Amino acid sequence: MKFGITMFPADYAIDVVTLGRAVEERGFDSLFFPEHTHIPTSRRTPWPGGAQLPKEYSHTLDPFVALTAVAATTKSLLLGTGICLVVQRDPIALAKAVASVDWVSGGRFIFGIGGGWNREEMENHGTDPKTRFSLMRERVKAMKEVWTRDEAEFHGKYVDFEPIWSWPKPVQKPHPPIYVGGDGPHTLERVVEYGDAWMPIPGRSQTPYSERIKQLQEMAAAAGRGRIPVTVYGTVPRPEVVNHYAEIGIERCVFFLPPAPEAEALPHLDRYTALIREFAAAGA
Repeated sequence: MKFGITMFPADYAIDVVTLGRAVEERGFDSLFFPEHTHIPTSRRTPWPGGAQLPKEYSHTLDPFVALTAVAATTKSLLLGTGICLVVQRDPIALAKAVASVDWVSGGRFIFGIGGGWNREEMENHGTDPKTRFSLMRERVKAMKEVWTRDEAEFHGKYVDFEPIWSWPKPVQKPHPPIYVGGDGPHTLERVVEYGDAWMPIPGRSQTPYSERIKQLQEMAAAAGRGRIPVTVYGTVPRPEVVNHYAEIGIERCVFFLPPAPEAEALPHLDRYTALIREFAAAGA
């Protein structure tokens, strides 16, 4: 079992460089940053996590800028988006950003992606919420062309460009692993078609993970693929939960860290550290 941390890199929280060093020093393998370019004030779209949208959603740094700062001050920590809103970014520019972070980090980037939930936010970027998953599919496929070809081109319904040159190419080959977020009716199809791992958030589905993972692996086998790893994003930090996830073959548990000042955030991190050490000792 691997363990990671995620935190909204808010402008009032612990700075990302201090956080990254602390996460790496405590033995976590990864650090993920979420993304929201902005939050529309209308609040028409309900937040999936509850009634009141937390403050950090409108105060978060750009994840690629934040992860680059962490990359420059850590050595082995994996750096991920959790998740990048692909449907709100130009695919050519996003391919460049992904490749650049992977390059400066020495091949430590994880590309967590999703279609998002805030419809007004998408619309402000010119994205139709009804077609966002078809758009995401094409943008991911187009980015793969940019990452893997010296002269890349793509011709689809939503993405269309003639041959281009774009460097750097990612250090990881053929490209950084793509972790597909979500747990909707068609999420596993997306994982199998163009993802490298599945990254669901607990509580977003009524179906037990044991059943969903079995379904995922059956779909992967039918598509001629090997076993697809699963990272649970926002794991409840309790020993029985972690033990259960280990038993059903989940690869990584990622814990949410409150976006708080250093004096408050680090004690939370230490509690998670004690949990993973307890887990490791039990399995020794």
